[in-house]
Amino acid sequence: MYELTVKSRFAAAHRLRDYAGECENLHGHNWKVTARIASPDLNAEGMVVDFREVKDALEEAVEKLDHQYLNESPPFDEVNPTTENIATFLARCLSESLPEGTFVRSVTCWESDRCAATYVPDDSSDIPALNKG
Repeated sequence: MYELTVKSRFAAAHRLRDYAGECENLHGHNWKVTARIASPDLNAEGMVVDFREVKDALEEAVEKLDHQYLNESPPFDEVNPTTENIATFLARCLSESLPEGTFVRSVTCWESDRCAATYVPDDSSDIPALNKG
């Protein structure tokens, strides 16, 4: 198995719904994102996929979130904008943009230097729709 890692970042504000604590109040983060893309085979050029393709796809996904109030941005206008749900959202966006034969191994979102959530699909087809909550 071969694996690529691409990183990005975005800044956004949110508030957690149905949460008893400070994070129920409006606050922001400078999220860091690490995406791992895998394939059992290399393409004709000897790569999993061109890094540029993955960087472009990740940037397109994070642009949907960057400098937004997430609670008003789909799907987080209906889905609780937790770091776990953000990681799942970015994994879904990436999986829709990857070439055949590659898949999202994991997406990790860091909301601070010490706190992160990672979404790991069970397999290349296991990236669920986000549940409303």
